[in-house]
Amino acid sequence: MKNTAAWAREIARDLLEEPLPRRWAHTQGVAAKARTLTPILGNNADLLEAAAWLHDIGYSPKIQGTGFHPLDGARHLRDVDHASHTLCCLVANHSCALIEAAERGMAHVLSEEFPSTDQPLADALIYCDMTTAPDGVAVAFSDRLAEIRQRYGPHDLVTRFIDKAERSLDEAVRAVERKVFLLV
Repeated sequence: MKNTAAWAREIARDLLEEPLPRRWAHTQGVAAKARTLTPILGNNADLLEAAAWLHDIGYSPKIQGTGFHPLDGARHLRDVDHASHTLCCLVANHSCALIEAAERGMAHVLSEEFPSTDQPLADALIYCDMTTAPDGVAVAFSDRLAEIRQRYGPHDLVTRFIDKAERSLDEAVRAVERKVFLLV
């Protein structure tokens, strides 16, 4: 059962549901969107859903360490839950986290501990995260970025990261949308 979506859901529920209900709603929406990608992912569908459940656990006050949620979440998965290296790398690098890590002076740490992994899976996780609003409902990519910028404000590190990552995020979302469109 370890490293499966069901296992991941319980970890995420424990870390997010009570202390961060809005983050939990977002996580549920991201995981639901991941399930819709099963036809294009085949054997990797469960891994993507597990990563979707776990991508934001680093926000939990129960496990915060560095204050950089992708790294905190991946370290918890590695050190406490003994998750697979691939799953930890997906969580650590979700939604172009290496670009944000550079803004925080942590790029070397992130890339050393959790190197970037399978690009199609990384793109699929970006798609799920960047097309799901904080309350868990589906949203257009452009609306999601606008919401993030508005929430953090023009001078915040997260906004600077989004500005730098926008092209890469957009390319990932479009790549997944093309694959889904080909199935219709």
